[in-house]
Amino acid sequence: MKAHGNAIKYGNHIDTDVIIPARYLATQDEKELASHCMEDIDKSFVSRVKPGDIMVAGQNFGCGSSREHAPIAIKASGISCVIAKSFARIFYRNSINIGLAILECESAAEDIDEGDEVEIDFDAGVITNITKGKTYQAQPFPDFIKEMIQKGGLMASIKGDKT
Repeated sequence: MKAHGNAIKYGNHIDTDVIIPARYLATQDEKELASHCMEDIDKSFVSRVKPGDIMVAGQNFGCGSSREHAPIAIKASGISCVIAKSFARIFYRNSINIGLAILECESAAEDIDEGDEVEIDFDAGVITNITKGKTYQAQPFPDFIKEMIQKGGLMASIKGDKT
């Protein structure tokens, strides 16, 4: 499993209210959520994000409420992976549940800059900053999590399981 895109970078303590403001929580429509993703911190996000892009952030990404709307909005916007120094626990689990790839890697989160071209090999846990010619090592996903992400999340994974 691989990802490739340009980095869109944010700082520390990006909470779920910033990722998807509470005023949009009445909808479950993924496209609608994506159209408002990050708008309270970055009005240009939805116009510049491209399918496959990679979000990079600092510490405690996804803190705040336990809403699944936040990782859904990120995934539906086209982001293929979020790399951060650390994630709020409930955001981490919600991301895996809905099939959004996330990696904790402090050195990558610090060194990757906005607009850098980044490639990720999830099997090896290797993050490559093509722009800077640097590689970083993250913990690779176990096979069951890779499968869950590839199938689109926990529920899609369960529906596809015939055992």
